[in-house]
Amino acid sequence: MGFVRWIGEKVLSSLSYLADLYSLVHRSAISLPIAKKHDRDVALQVVLRQVIFTGIDAIPVISSIALMVGAIIIIQSVTQLPKVGGDEFIGKILVLVVIRELGPILTTFVIIGRSGSAIPTELGYMRIRSEIEALEVMGIDITRYIIMPRVLGFVASTIALVIYFDIVAIIGGFIISKMSITTHFMDFLNIIIKSLSFTDIAISAVKGTVFGMTVAVVGCYHGLSVQRSITEVPQQTTRAIINSITICFILNSMVTIIAYI
Repeated sequence: MGFVRWIGEKVLSSLSYLADLYSLVHRSAISLPIAKKHDRDVALQVVLRQVIFTGIDAIPVISSIALMVGAIIIIQSVTQLPKVGGDEFIGKILVLVVIRELGPILTTFVIIGRSGSAIPTELGYMRIRSEIEALEVMGIDITRYIIMPRVLGFVASTIALVIYFDIVAIIGGFIISKMSITTHFMDFLNIIIKSLSFTDIAISAVKGTVFGMTVAVVGCYHGLSVQRSITEVPQQTTRAIINSITICFILNSMVTIIAYI
């Protein structure tokens, strides 16, 4: 009975946690329309700062990972598949591995490590220094000026970085792999284009949207969960990273199953 009770408590705790995350997403969505021009400018500044930190500053890391992953996959595909008569599957495998799966999930992992950990840390210290309470006393909507711009910036950055990862992995990976393969670039590109469908691009963008929203909302939730102790900041940051990875893995599987099975 003790084990069953423990399982039940964990399930109820997880459901409550997911309900809180959904509430945060819903509050962010309804706070998106901003009537006053000054308020829009302030929110836009936060969004732009988040895009620069999450998106632009992550380009060097994303580029290096995409080049290495793309080069390895392309070398293995182009050199090994023809040996077993699988030339026609080269493009499909690259689209399947890079664009459908590795592009979105690896990009999200980089974002979680760089920016997903920064949000709970930043908001946690704001909570400890009573900055959030001060904003609430002044009548400022925390969701509109702290959570929603970060979620919006994260979503835009994640979508852009996923597309960038796919392009660099396919084209840049081929260039890096050119020393090991003899396939012409235009022939290689034609194989990819023929194997690529609008569904693949759309699902990749959907995953980028869902993953970006998840990482931002989870980070904001754990950052705002900090109370008064400074030791809570690293604890909540660690929980945010672990939960972001877990939820993104689950969502990735769900989106793939719904879209392709």
